[in-house]
Amino acid sequence: MGNADTRVRGIAARAGGWSARHRWAAVGIWVLFVVLAMGLGSAAGRVDVKESDQLKGETHTAAKIIEDAGIEEPASETVLVQAKDAGTRATDADFRSAVSAVVQAVGATGKVTDVTSPYDTKTISKDGRSALVQFDMRGDSETAGDRVEPVLKAVERVQKDHAGLRIEEIGGASMMKQYDDAFGDDFQKAELSAVPVALGILLIAFGALVAALLPVALAVTAIMATMGLMGIVSHLMPMSDTANSVMLLVGLAVGVDYCLFYLRREREEREAGRDAGTALRIAAATSGRAIIVSGVTVCVAMAGMLFTGLAEFEAMGLASLMVVAVAMVGSVTVLPALLSLLGDRVEKGRIPFLHRAKRRAAGRSNRRPADEGSRFWSAVLRVVLAKPAVSLVVATGALLAVAAPALGMKTQQLTLDKEFGDSLVIVGTYNRVNEAFPGGSEPAQVVVKARDIDAADVKAALADFREAAVSSGASRGPVDIKVYAEHDVAFVSVPLVGGSDQGKAEKSLELLRDTVRPRTLGKVDGLQAPITGQVAGSHDFNDQLIGSVTPVFAFVVVFAFVLMLLSFRSLTIAVTSIMLNLLSVAAAYGILVAVFQHGWGASLVGAEGVGAIVTWLPLFLFVILFGLSMDYHVFVVSRIREARLRGRSTKDAIRHGVVTTAGVVTSAAVIMVAVFAIFGTLSMQSMKQMGVGLAAAVLIDATIIRGVLLPAVMALLGERNWYLPKWLNRMPDLTHDEAPEAALPPVLPQGERAGV
Repeated sequence: MGNADTRVRGIAARAGGWSARHRWAAVGIWVLFVVLAMGLGSAAGRVDVKESDQLKGETHTAAKIIEDAGIEEPASETVLVQAKDAGTRATDADFRSAVSAVVQAVGATGKVTDVTSPYDTKTISKDGRSALVQFDMRGDSETAGDRVEPVLKAVERVQKDHAGLRIEEIGGASMMKQYDDAFGDDFQKAELSAVPVALGILLIAFGALVAALLPVALAVTAIMATMGLMGIVSHLMPMSDTANSVMLLVGLAVGVDYCLFYLRREREEREAGRDAGTALRIAAATSGRAIIVSGVTVCVAMAGMLFTGLAEFEAMGLASLMVVAVAMVGSVTVLPALLSLLGDRVEKGRIPFLHRAKRRAAGRSNRRPADEGSRFWSAVLRVVLAKPAVSLVVATGALLAVAAPALGMKTQQLTLDKEFGDSLVIVGTYNRVNEAFPGGSEPAQVVVKARDIDAADVKAALADFREAAVSSGASRGPVDIKVYAEHDVAFVSVPLVGGSDQGKAEKSLELLRDTVRPRTLGKVDGLQAPITGQVAGSHDFNDQLIGSVTPVFAFVVVFAFVLMLLSFRSLTIAVTSIMLNLLSVAAAYGILVAVFQHGWGASLVGAEGVGAIVTWLPLFLFVILFGLSMDYHVFVVSRIREARLRGRSTKDAIRHGVVTTAGVVTSAAVIMVAVFAIFGTLSMQSMKQMGVGLAAAVLIDATIIRGVLLPAVMALLGERNWYLPKWLNRMPDLTHDEAPEAALPPVLPQGERAGV
């Protein structure tokens, strides 16, 4: 093949050309950018999402009242004292002795305040076998977990002295400590293990250490720069630890993928006999363009989270958007510079015997190694292209069957027992408290704000509310009222009937909000009484999330459609891209519901059916998957269109495009699946659901969607794949830098663009 001097156009091609010519400048600018971003971000510090900004509605109003009043709620703890046999009662001398011992022991630690006896607060179960000693931790509630150990040990000592009773502690601080002890390092280990896993897969894919290190280095530096940018941006839009973890996942996935696409194309052109400069220009004009189209599409999808109105989602969306943008820019700028600097040294660190046979075969043949493709996918494509209609019906039917369980999807915030199962000792305590005192471990809290909290009408309304909460059937009591007279605020704690049963507890909440409150507290002019708590937060979160589904869905789908239309100038390609991506997401939903809601095959992934999908996951998965699936789709379709522009028939272009990208798509998919699967090994059900959902979706996307459905649909459509109505010809043309024929003989006259 010739090595003619060629001219290619477009952002990616121009960026790659400039970087290759100014190699040290490009690398220096990138390093300076990463260092400056990290330094400025560290100096600015990160502002995290406040509790009062987490949700809108009543939960937000309650948090805002507390924040404005300057009330710092302490971490509340409870010690359950429970008889192990049916004959023992709380009125027995031994039981009373144990309760007194608990009160004295926790008080003697000096770490607690406001210790109350169940005989004073009437926190004794109806069957008389259980009682609750309640107290607050001193100091900041957010760091109470660091100070609770002496209290836990004091309770353990009392337990040893009263073997006939069950004495165990539960509360915000003790749960925080157990959580940190059991899972505190889980996320860090998962995040750290993701990098070596990706590197190992890249070593197998490339067979050379330097080539494998490049994608990882790009992804890691993009993540580092984004961490710094998050600190700066957080002063305008607060961030969070969750957003940081999601950013790392997305950054590693797209950073490695983009570099992988670029590097594989450059190596493919080199193996075809082109010189280094020509190979790099072709990679810039083709894979570089695909990276920009994919990156912009992913950014648009991530921006969809900004329409939820949920601070946590907005933080995740913005952080993900930034890391994708940084990785995209790095891929089309510093990567060409590094490849130009390294030259043949990119093959350094060859692993013995790996790919040796393939390299020898390539050397003996004039055929391009990429055209050899994957034997497996070549065999699959022979069948698909021979019978595209049958392949389409079978593959679509299979995915629709997999997606069917999603029609019965139930979402909710997972309670402690569902989130952790039996992996935490405290879950057993949680269940026992809920059985003895339904709703007692997660009560609703009414935050009452009045002009004068000590006014007679306010006191009467509080008393009426306390009585009506129980008489209405919303609570079995005890209803506790804590007054902050100096702030004119009162907290009313209401254990909800239903306890850990989210559905029943929400009905009790609705009864409080819609019936009890209007008839009591609602009669006082100027009084605010928003109801918050775990159940209320879950309910409000669900309502807000449901309300944001339509605008997010519409934004992501419409903008992705427009981008595909502009990038490929084909109405057919744009429509089929959206339909295939939606089918992929639906199948992922179906797998999630089948495994985690119905428990089908849950043991295979080390999980158990919890009866619901965590509330935030469906919308999160839709946005993430719709964005990430464009990686493969844009890359494969770009290669098909490239072959078509070179004069191949549509069917031959499909075969060429799918087979020549099979290796890189498979490698990229394996990396994504492996990284996401790591998070599927965590003990938290929400993280397990996220990991399994992402891994399953990427696997489906890279196999059935790209290997069967895409070629089947395009084969059936034939020349209609390239259909563009005449009235759309005036829209911006973003396809020019794809034209690889400008980098291949015969060279078209300058300014001329081949069309289809």
